[in-house]
Amino acid sequence: MDRHIEKKTWTPKRIVSVVSALGVAAIAIYMIWFMDTRSSVNVDLNKITISEVEESSFQEYLQVNGTVQPIQTSYLDAIEGGVVQEVMMESGAMVEAGDTILTLTNSGLQLQVMQQTSGLYDQINNVRNSRLNLEQNTLGLQEQLANAKAQMEILKARYEREKQLFDKELISEEAFHTTKENFQFQKRRYELTYESFRKDSIQSVNQLNQLDDSETRMYQNLEAVQKILDNLTVTAPITGQLSTIELNQGQSISSGERLGQIDILDGYKVRLAIDEYYLPSVATGLKGSFTYNEQTHELVITKIYPVIDNGQFEVDMEFMDQPPGNLRRGQSVRIRLELGASFQAVQLPRGGFYQTTGGNWIFVVDESGNRAYKRDIRLGRQNPDYFEVQSGLQPGEKVITSGYDSFGSNEVLILE
Repeated sequence: MDRHIEKKTWTPKRIVSVVSALGVAAIAIYMIWFMDTRSSVNVDLNKITISEVEESSFQEYLQVNGTVQPIQTSYLDAIEGGVVQEVMMESGAMVEAGDTILTLTNSGLQLQVMQQTSGLYDQINNVRNSRLNLEQNTLGLQEQLANAKAQMEILKARYEREKQLFDKELISEEAFHTTKENFQFQKRRYELTYESFRKDSIQSVNQLNQLDDSETRMYQNLEAVQKILDNLTVTAPITGQLSTIELNQGQSISSGERLGQIDILDGYKVRLAIDEYYLPSVATGLKGSFTYNEQTHELVITKIYPVIDNGQFEVDMEFMDQPPGNLRRGQSVRIRLELGASFQAVQLPRGGFYQTTGGNWIFVVDESGNRAYKRDIRLGRQNPDYFEVQSGLQPGEKVITSGYDSFGSNEVLILE
């Protein structure tokens, strides 16, 4: 008789299969949840720079090259062109206001001035003739008015005598009416002459005022024309040191050509060229400093030139104390320009990392010092030494601040 044999549920083969499956699942779960799958690269510690994030007083400032200039400069331009006749003052000389520097000659300009002068004198004579005609016309009307008034007065007296005689019937009515009509006619003639004289007088006064104004303007034009020749003599507008181009007798000078400048050497200022990015941050009153002969000198912005040229704008800074005595025009100085008051902030040293990351992320070294991980950050203001950290880093953390060109797109650095 056959005996029924029961099958075993957990055979060795099945146990091995289940254990293997569980092991594979555990490995998969570990890889998904615990294992770091980010790409990594080995980095030599000797080839990178590790800096520590710190919290301290932060000062936003710029290091800008400036050029020393006189506190005031007056430029010499040729108002009229011509040929150099004589040079009175050489470049580098000290001049007083009003000193003659050089004289020019211009025959064409001189002939033009003579013609304009002659024409203005003709116009002035015409104005005077017009004034004389008006005055003579007024005298003629005055004479006519005087004659009309005299005739009227004579006839008036005759009319009054004959009226008395007519009332006494001593003269005929015809003779009296004749005298009366003559008197009324002469009276009307006088009134018309007077009205004409009155209107002509008003018009004459207006015309004379206009002639006077015209004559005044002509004399002003005449004076201006005569001063044109004065422009052929170049004089010093202020007292100072003269700097000119090379000037020689017989040299041709064009109208508007710059001949040189005069510098007042009582003081100096420094002119800076600043990147246009900082234009909203720069204002008058901001201070700066530089070290010269082991002494620190402070300056303050007094003027801003907002015109952008080649991505830069200019400002003038004046000394807050006595400037160094041996400064020279055109000398370069390195100015530390402060853009605001200092404040407490988390700071990150500047480095080559910024060229790759743009300040959006950085590699942070872990506590073991063996690995560095990519982390997003946000930076704010900056100066030549530090960035202000607004988020993503804490004081005491260490970061890699050297260049990232050799790291590729890896997110983990293994430090060796």
